[in-house]
Amino acid sequence: MPPVSTWFGRWIVETGRLPLFCFFAGTVLGFTFIRLSVRLIRAQVRWWPGNVIRGDVHVHHVVFGVVFMWLGGVAGLAIPGEEVGWRAGVAAVFGVGSALVLDEFALILHLKDVYWAEQGRLSVDMMFVALSVTGMLLLGLRPALIDDLTGSAEDGSPQAVLITWTAVLIDLAIVVITLLKGKIWTGLFGLFVPIPLLVVGAIRLARPGSPWARWRYKPDRPRGLRKLARARWREQRLRQPVARAKVWVQELVSGRHDAVPRD
Repeated sequence: MPPVSTWFGRWIVETGRLPLFCFFAGTVLGFTFIRLSVRLIRAQVRWWPGNVIRGDVHVHHVVFGVVFMWLGGVAGLAIPGEEVGWRAGVAAVFGVGSALVLDEFALILHLKDVYWAEQGRLSVDMMFVALSVTGMLLLGLRPALIDDLTGSAEDGSPQAVLITWTAVLIDLAIVVITLLKGKIWTGLFGLFVPIPLLVVGAIRLARPGSPWARWRYKPDRPRGLRKLARARWREQRLRQPVARAKVWVQELVSGRHDAVPRD
């Protein structure tokens, strides 16, 4: 088995993915730090500094995240491409900022402090999505659509371009259908492995609370009522055990969320 340094040099540095690796590491470190911080604050640990208060304003850490993202983004645009070390450093700064922003994604969406409320779980979901996508890119995986478009650009023939764009549009339509059916993770991983994940996700029943179910599974229509009943049965028997396991992992990582949102 080759040493870690050899693997890192071959798969990360030589492939030009060092900035992406530093972004990933910065995101993980930023998320770990802020979740540890808020849990210590919630537990009222005396030696921990606590919330940042200016006057009567509680400065949420999303504010610091925006600043870090601005600094990392502007610096990344300003630094020449050949300065890989500096670009990797500012990518880590951008990753820390991204973690701070995504950790309060639910607050941005609802425009109120739902951090420890049930709605606050959305922030953890978004963080898992971001880390999953970045991790797959770091492993060298790319969305199949990008590979298709790159191949058609290299070929250059009108027939290849037409066929490729037709396939891309079909793939995008299947992705949209899968997401509208409430299957976020299937749609996400399907971008990298379009067949059979996306096809299965688009064909199978939608989740009962999804936009597709609201539009297509009308209770006043016999067929829609049957599909809605089947979707609810599948949600209860198959989805709920997975959801409980996900909640357990979320609370292990990020802390327990309350059932009632705070204003």
